[in-house]
Amino acid sequence: MTEDPGELWVVRPGRLPYREAVALQEEIRAARQAGGVPDVLLLLEHDPVYTKGRRTESSDLPMGEQWYMSQGIDVADSDRGGRVTYHGPGQLVGYPIMRVRDVHGYVHGLESAMIAALADESVEAGTREGLTGVWAGERKIGAIGVHVSRGVTTHGFAVNVDGDLGPFEWVVACGGDGARPTSIYLETRRTGAMPCFSRRVAWRMADTFGLRQRLVSPGRLAAALRGHRQPTAVPA
Repeated sequence: MTEDPGELWVVRPGRLPYREAVALQEEIRAARQAGGVPDVLLLLEHDPVYTKGRRTESSDLPMGEQWYMSQGIDVADSDRGGRVTYHGPGQLVGYPIMRVRDVHGYVHGLESAMIAALADESVEAGTREGLTGVWAGERKIGAIGVHVSRGVTTHGFAVNVDGDLGPFEWVVACGGDGARPTSIYLETRRTGAMPCFSRRVAWRMADTFGLRQRLVSPGRLAAALRGHRQPTAVPA
């Protein structure tokens, strides 16, 4: 398979622990910076975890980290922007590893792709002035937090599909913007939306950024990474 800078490789590695997904992103970023792979979009779910962005304050986790971990929720540092957020099963997480020039435009593009994919699911969503993310009415349905190194992005976005939203209420989540969470399920009362919504997000991401979507297996991705560094294990 010839590497094509006009492609967006869409890879679905399944459900991954957060730290494993971070290591995989770093491996892909190094290959992308070296020109060994085109832009890549990882679409996955996480085991329950609170991630602490660069602006996290101790008061964002009012119960203390050990309490959250006793509830079966990991707590992990992150080099993305923003403060604390929650990831867990039933939430679609997208990690675009893409070469960008305009970070503000890139974030706006992520919001636009999320809004379009949600509209495909009959969920009317939009942005709020001065805040990052996507809302359905008064409730937040999608979050964004990115990091850019040498012109290539890591981290990305998360959209609540049909998971448990309770853990959002246990922290000062999403930068303390005061919005309660919602999900595709709560907005539509439809179950089983994850597979279809994942496909919609991939198509909307490629369309928004003017790329050609190509579905790539985790094994194919791992093979492409081997020529750059010792690859992170990618679930086959």
